[in-house]
Amino acid sequence: MQIWVDADACPGAIREIIAKAAHKRAITTTFVANHSFALPKSTHVRLYQVPSGFDEADKEIERRVSAGDLVITSDIPLAADVLKKSVFVLTSRGERYTENNIKQRLQMRDFMETMRSSGEHTGGPPALNLTDRKHFSDQLDRLLTKALQSRSP
Repeated sequence: MQIWVDADACPGAIREIIAKAAHKRAITTTFVANHSFALPKSTHVRLYQVPSGFDEADKEIERRVSAGDLVITSDIPLAADVLKKSVFVLTSRGERYTENNIKQRLQMRDFMETMRSSGEHTGGPPALNLTDRKHFSDQLDRLLTKALQSRSP
């Protein structure tokens, strides 16, 4: 298992949680972004910088991900694309995207896009708080524990 992080929109606090979990569990983790940022020193954590451009990080993640990997993204179309490759998907708020719920999420996203394009101000998600960070950390821990246990002999 590898972890792939759609890092362009991933909050710094969540990046730290991911990096600590990757180091602790010795899981290769790649933060994919079109800009550079600091990451904790670890042989298991790296930054892969893609060229600037629309969805460049998403395309790179989709190209590199393999079955059984974990993708951390809040990008619903990216989640839908990588789920077809039998990966785990977790948002930066700790929500799991699965084959069972991704179509509903895509429909809601499309509806909100339609509302915004008609001039409706829908606003974004609320700021990430301590409860959100704890929820993400707990969900990441559960998912990694379950995935790694299923691979043990």
